[in-house]
Amino acid sequence: MPMAAADIEAAILAALPGASVKIDDLAGDGDHYAATVIAPQFAGLSRVAQQRLVYNALGGRMGGVLHALKLTTRPA
Repeated sequence: MPMAAADIEAAILAALPGASVKIDDLAGDGDHYAATVIAPQFAGLSRVAQQRLVYNALGGRMGGVLHALKLTTRPA
């Protein structure tokens, strides 16, 4: 079963309090998403480090219940 957009958002917000998260279902299939995450925790971090924080927030669900996630990050 695919991961719901609301569950993706909740996982990110739990790990990055105060973040702004926007999730879009790219294919309408509940399996291919784009996420824009703007968080104060990203200040001073490289884009790779920012994205690593988001992937860590998803707790290993990438490649499993969450098939594809296009990720855009930036500091608040």
